[in-house]
Order: sequence, then C-alpha cells, then structure tokens
Amino acid sequence: MPRKYQTSIGSFTRKSTFFWAAVGATVGLANLWQFPYLASRHGGGLFIVLYLACLLLVTLPLMVTETVFGRHSRHGIVLAISGYVKTAGSHPAWRVLGPVSIVAAFLVLSFTVVFGGIVLAYVFIGAAGQLRGATEAQASAVFADLVANPGNYRELMAWHFFFLLLLLLVSGRGVVRGVERSVRFLVPLMLLLMVTLFVLAAWYGQLGSGASRVLEARPEQLGLDSLRAAFFHAFYTLGLGMGVWTIFGAYAAPGTRLKRSVLAVVLTDTLVAIVAGIMMFALTRAGLESERGFSLLFVSLPVTLAQLPYGQLVTAAVFLMVMLVVWTTALALFEPVIGWLREWAGAPRRMSVLLVGTGVWLAGLVSLFSFNLWTGYHPGGVSPFRWVELLAGGVLVPLAGIMLALFTGWCISRRYAGDLLGRAVPAVHRYWYWALKLVVPVAVALIGLQYTVFSLADVCENGNASIWCGGDPAEVEGAGAQNEPMEGRIRYDEQP
Repeated sequence: MPRKYQTSIGSFTRKSTFFWAAVGATVGLANLWQFPYLASRHGGGLFIVLYLACLLLVTLPLMVTETVFGRHSRHGIVLAISGYVKTAGSHPAWRVLGPVSIVAAFLVLSFTVVFGGIVLAYVFIGAAGQLRGATEAQASAVFADLVANPGNYRELMAWHFFFLLLLLLVSGRGVVRGVERSVRFLVPLMLLLMVTLFVLAAWYGQLGSGASRVLEARPEQLGLDSLRAAFFHAFYTLGLGMGVWTIFGAYAAPGTRLKRSVLAVVLTDTLVAIVAGIMMFALTRAGLESERGFSLLFVSLPVTLAQLPYGQLVTAAVFLMVMLVVWTTALALFEPVIGWLREWAGAPRRMSVLLVGTGVWLAGLVSLFSFNLWTGYHPGGVSPFRWVELLAGGVLVPLAGIMLALFTGWCISRRYAGDLLGRAVPAVHRYWYWALKLVVPVAVALIGLQYTVFSLADVCENGNASIWCGGDPAEVEGAGAQNEPMEGRIRYDEQP
C-alpha cells in the first residue's frame, strides 16, 4: 500500500520538482512563436500587463483548482473527479469531465510530438550547415522539403518516431527515475540555453530594438482585440483542461507549497515569454511583427542565425533549446494519459507507456500526413490536422475547463471547497470561489467559442469551399487544401 501523500502510481521525492515539472509543461512553442507577435501588435508593455491580469484573475484560479484536486485525491483527473462527484452527491454525468480531459491531452500530445520531430530534425539540419548563408526562399525550401514534400514523408515519419522514442525512454523509467530526474536537469538546462542566447542577442543583435517592441507601452494599439488575444494566450499557454495539473498535484512531494509554486510557475512562464520575445526581435530582421508560427521559427530565425559568427553552432543550439521546450511539454502531456491507463487497468508503467506511445504515434500520423500525403484530402473543407486541432483546442479543452469551474463553484459546498484550497487569506478564498462560480465559466466559454469561430473563419479566408463558408457542398471535396505548415497563423488574433 502507498504511504500517506504517495499515489499508487508514483510520487515526486523533492518539493521543488513540482515547480520544475510545471515550468516544463507551461513553457511551450506559444512563448516563442506567438507571444512576441502579440506583444508587438497589441501595445507592448501594456499588453503584458493585460496578459498578467488575465492570468492572475481568470486562469490562475482554474489552475489552482486542478492542482489541489490532484493533491487531495492523490489520483489522476478521472478518479479524482469521480471521487469528488461521489463525495458531493452530484449527478454522475459530471464524471465525463475526466475522460474529456484525457482525450484532450491525447489529441494535443499527438500533434505536439509531430512538431517535436520537426524541431529535432532542425537541430541536425542546423548542425550540418544546411542553412548556412541561406536566403529566406532557400530556408523556406528546406522546410517545405522536410515537411510538405510528399516524396519525403518517410523522413518526417522517422524524425517523428525518434522524438517520440526519447519520450518513451524517459517516461518508461518511472515517475522518480524518469520524469523527476529529467525535468530537474532538462528544464534548468533549457532556461540556461535561453539566457545564453539572450546574451548572444544582446552582443550581436539589436537588443534595444527588441526590448522596445516588447516592453514599450503603446496605448494606441490597445483595443478589444488585445483583451481577446490576452485571454486566449493566458488560457492556452498553461495547459489547462488536460489533467496535467491534477496529475502533478497528485505527484507533489509532502510539504510542497502548491499555491505559491503555481504562482511562481505563472510568473516564470511570463518572464520566459518576455525574454524570448526580446531575443527574437533582437536577432531577426525588421518586419518580424507580421510573422509568427512556422514561418518565424523555421524560416526567418534560421536565416538570421546563420549570419552570426559560428552560425552553424548557434542555429543548432537554438533548435536544441526549442526541442527541449517541446519535449518537456510533451512529457507533461504524457503523464495524465499514462496515469489514467495505470489507474484504470492496473497496467505496469512500462506497458502503459508503450501502449500510450503507440497510440500517440498512430494518431500523430493524421497530422503528419496532413502536411504532405493528404494535402488534397480535406473532409468538410478542413484538413485532418485542423480537425484534430479544432476538436482539442476549440471543444474539449474549453469544455473541461468550464465543467471543472462549474462543478467546483456549484456542486461542491463552499466549506468543502475552502478545505480543498487550504490556508489563504479570506479575500483570496472569496475571490477564488466566486471566480470559479461566475467569471471563469463565462470567460472560458467565450474563449472556446471564439477559437472555433476564428479557426473556421481562417479556413474561409484561404479560399476554401466549406459549407460554412458559403461554398457549394459538391465542391468541398474538390477544393484545394491550404498549405498547413507554411501558414503559421494565429486564428484568434484577427477579425474573420
């Protein structure tokens, strides 16, 4: 039998591990290819203040809720919610929250691993000097040849497999020897690499220009779009609604101060996004304000890095840092799915890792083939990758967040909810409870709805013949698909 404060599927042994694991989960690609663009377009320093307000007032209460649910139940999201539903005497339908979170984590993990394979390939592409002296057109051709060339899909599949294999080798060693040891070494290494690259940007780049674009207050750029973009980024950057925080709360070592740790994680994630934004603007050419996503990370950035002294080594180091960013995010997404399988079926750790890994690899092929072999296949006018992304980000993740907030605010007694939150000043207790009861469900519902609306609107802007775009249903299957990896769009940032 497990000891007190220890789950049946493993626990961290050090109090600080929760912080490092949570930082690895929250610092993702969005910090590198979305936040710089958003800050430059929506008021610079004022956008950062708005973003922090959204984090602290709306998404932080939900993040704390997920964490304390795991801490007190010592289970993953499925068994934790099932136990709380029984304790509260609520309708059994609330139990669907657990499976919704697990499916969301699995889907997001499936295409995150594909992105990780691309980044892993670029570590070697940069080290081999294939981008040395490349123009934007040449760098774009290198990226398209790797990702979008139907004749090279096997190469991309191989990188996809190797990146996934790195996850399986670590995760299969267990919570302590695998996950805990890895995050305690790799997350600080990732941050150290980022600081080193920031120093490089200060030495060879235009640090003043980068700081101005990210930090300078520009009130004329603020508007309703800025608030919407801040809410979206604040919600999706933290990995909410996928059971990650519940399983990390369950793993947390005795004596871990979770509320302080969660706040420290949120502030660290914001600081990393600011540093990454300044670094990106300092290193890359002027005009970066109009670029984000794949085109920024795999075209504009490598072209600039290749011109620096020891550009070959610098490019490889940058993509090693990016790979660690994606790898730690993927490792965090693995845990709720593996934990669910172990608790549900009682399967050994290594068997669970192998089964989940196989499912993730197969599901990831749907996204991978959308970039090359299936460019002409777009059911309903949308590529399979876009459907997976839309189902996960536009439906399941917001649905899980809404259900968690409503269940906590309306089904659990206020006294019991206060016991779950633990010691805090009365004002914090009151705000946390009423935010979950009234504010968070409405905000997350609007986020999910707008994510879906803007995703479909983005499809229409690309000349798609989808039914919701007013196209002829007979033309939907014959319309040309968009070039997914070269778009790099942010669907929630612009008006449809």
